[in-house]
Amino acid sequence: MDEFKSGFATIIGRTNVGKSTLINTLVGEKVAIMTNKPQTTRTAIRAIVNRPNSQIVFIDTPGIHKPKTKLGETMIDTAFGSVSDVDVVLFLIEATSEEIGKGDKVILEKIKESKKKTILVINKIDLIKREKLLKLISMYSSEYNFSAVVPISALKKEKTEELLTEIEKVLKPGPAYYDIDEYTDQTLRQLVEETIREKALKLLDDEVPHGLYVEVEKMQQRLNKSNEEIYDVEANIYCLRDSHKGIIIGKNGQMLKKIGTYARKDLEEMLGTKINLKTWVKVKEDWQDNTSIIKNFKFN
Repeated sequence: MDEFKSGFATIIGRTNVGKSTLINTLVGEKVAIMTNKPQTTRTAIRAIVNRPNSQIVFIDTPGIHKPKTKLGETMIDTAFGSVSDVDVVLFLIEATSEEIGKGDKVILEKIKESKKKTILVINKIDLIKREKLLKLISMYSSEYNFSAVVPISALKKEKTEELLTEIEKVLKPGPAYYDIDEYTDQTLRQLVEETIREKALKLLDDEVPHGLYVEVEKMQQRLNKSNEEIYDVEANIYCLRDSHKGIIIGKNGQMLKKIGTYARKDLEEMLGTKINLKTWVKVKEDWQDNTSIIKNFKFN
């Protein structure tokens, strides 16, 4: 029997290249929220893949972008900070790229500095022809000696098994860090907060979502009249200004109700239990530059 291997892999890339989609596909469970809005992931989320002869702990990081607030700076620090503490880096790029863009060049420099074993993962291969893919592989391979190059489609689950095999190859023999039935290190509270935020991101206008953060105030388990387990959850949705508060609540409270309903359905499916969810919207104008709030997004 092969020796058991274990290790940590960080996924790094620009915003919207499909990091969270890839994490969820590899794990087979929803651990990272997904929207088509940039900068959806704010913290480094650990996701665990258990295979017959290995345990791979993935770190999904915020997308690389130009920061405008303390929150943005913390997100970038989190992404780059994860590189130094892992066994292998997955550098995720889009197959549709015509050249090595500014953001990808910055990431390449960080990888070169770290001298880490790095797998180049080319996502969204279903959108391009083979010739373009070969050109892209050649372009990036001339920049760094990658341990492997794996073209995939995270959304269509193409070649993701091959990616896991390549990761396994570079891991060292070692113990499992987590129980085999675990698939994320996020607390229940964090999963609830992120699910509510995901629904808000998907339903709201572009200018509102990035000024949101969600905080669970209360989370209590009890038995209802039918003797079924139920969680009472109370959460605050914080936004940057009064005009945003009105948009989040919506006419006659319809938008807030919609966010809550979608979040509750997702959570009930995820947790396999009934959820009684109550949400409030509050204004906190400077939270993106508030050090005591931002520390919650730091990688540890």
